[in-house]
Amino acid sequence: MTKTESATEAGPTTQQTMAVTLRWPYFSGGIAIALVVVLGVVLLLRQNIPFEFDGEWMDDITEDRNQTLTAISAVMAWIGGGWFGVFAVPGAVVAVLCLFRRFWAAGYFAVASALSAGLVRVLKHVFGRPRPEEILIPSDFGSFPSGHTANAATMAVVLGLLLFRWWVWAAGALWVVLMALSRTYVGAHWVSDTIGGMILGAAVALLLWAPIAAKLLEERKRRTEVKTRSV
Repeated sequence: MTKTESATEAGPTTQQTMAVTLRWPYFSGGIAIALVVVLGVVLLLRQNIPFEFDGEWMDDITEDRNQTLTAISAVMAWIGGGWFGVFAVPGAVVAVLCLFRRFWAAGYFAVASALSAGLVRVLKHVFGRPRPEEILIPSDFGSFPSGHTANAATMAVVLGLLLFRWWVWAAGALWVVLMALSRTYVGAHWVSDTIGGMILGAAVALLLWAPIAAKLLEERKRRTEVKTRSV
């Protein structure tokens, strides 16, 4: 057996172990949440007047709206928010993780999803930004930050950290971008709302991952060993 093969069978790579021990998730996650708060404060100081790029983007999409894209965006709104996006989807993911006996991963996903949704509600009421007048679908109070986009970002980062697959990261990034686009397309959010949601969702996932990363890696290693022995 070569040295490389031995290291592979031993478990997590050196790079993965370093990612667990370094403190970068705390710093980056903390800075990210601070950026969201700062952005909200700036909006308050501007008396919730949209940024120039917010207005330009909204003008562009209202000119190009069509029934097909509006219907797709409405479906994405249902999938990514409300009872289905906040409870049903995370509940299904947690159930699948438990089925594969990845209980630490299931707990991490559940707590991250709940905390992300909770922080969104708090910040919406703190900043109270009005939604765009061009909105096409029913929505609750508060435009900043985007809860749908935050939920998508939390899910994408959590699954990326749990599964360690490039295609998971790629699919997650695509889902977040599409969700952000759909929310602005139906006029439910300004672009800056979706940016705030992306940052907040990713930050929550990182901050919760950091203290339990070693446990998650050990659990993944055990699952891989069991799978290898059963082959």
